[in-house]
Amino acid sequence: MERPIPERAVHGGLRQSEQGEHGWLDFSANLNPFPPRVSWAPDPSCLGHYPDDRYPALKEAAARTFGRPPDEITVGNGSVEVIRSFCMATLAPGDRVRIDGPTFGEYRFAAELAGASVTGVDGGAAVRFLCNPNNPTGTLLSRPGISEMLDATPSGTRLFVDEAFIELSDPSASMIGAEDDRVFVMRSMTKAFAVPGLRLGFGFGDPALVDRCERCRSPWSVNGFALSFALAALLEYPALEESRARIREERWRLEAGLVALGFEPLPAAANFVCARSPVPVGALFDRLARQRIRVRDCASFGLPGFVRIAVRTRDENRRLLEVLETCSA
Repeated sequence: MERPIPERAVHGGLRQSEQGEHGWLDFSANLNPFPPRVSWAPDPSCLGHYPDDRYPALKEAAARTFGRPPDEITVGNGSVEVIRSFCMATLAPGDRVRIDGPTFGEYRFAAELAGASVTGVDGGAAVRFLCNPNNPTGTLLSRPGISEMLDATPSGTRLFVDEAFIELSDPSASMIGAEDDRVFVMRSMTKAFAVPGLRLGFGFGDPALVDRCERCRSPWSVNGFALSFALAALLEYPALEESRARIREERWRLEAGLVALGFEPLPAAANFVCARSPVPVGALFDRLARQRIRVRDCASFGLPGFVRIAVRTRDENRRLLEVLETCSA
């Protein structure tokens, strides 16, 4: 008898047919609009051999960047593989996990794929998932705030902290290096360096747990191009401070423009804004699509009537606001 497979999570991004058309503005994918310049070019010679599946050079480079020893670092083919490897390493059929919505849908999918069920309370949960800043709302919890949450969490519950957007928000809130072996932190290079086509994620945690995650990871899952890019990009992490400053300024401008048009943005500290739309989202999508603009419908997050809008460059944000003005008129 085949076991049931959960429905896949919904994601943003342009469809394949739209990617082949020029002129689309994609506000549905939360990428850094001001990524650091990385000195890198694809080297075809790496295609002729397997990467070292232990990824020692990558882990050592990440260790220098994040200040943790290599044995506390796991890698993956994007953040999604890190989530799934973690769930395979920590969950058994019948376990429960705590997920507080609205939030990223891959936690539920990976947990259910591992045979676990989802609850909204800590009692008996093997894992609690926390997205910080939260996707789609943009809410950011401070490190002391998360530490208080951890203190109130049962001793048998692990805390998975997704920090995919924290480099574009406030890294001082990061839980990397927390003195509690229940904490596992995930990072992604996709958002900070605007490279969704190169899949690479990191996980940070207790060495014993990291070893289990590494054994659950597919072999050679970080391909040669992603590996070489990551080694170059990790050298540019200090440049993300400029990205954060520019994103903050453009987010404030975007939020002000949205409010003037009748949108109701939630308080945000990330590179995107989640707002209640003054017009039905379906009609909004149709009108935006006619102008080759896409935003993210938040209905799949459990927020019907809301849209998530990525912060892009000033000219692109201005173009969006101009089109939205005609939509809400």
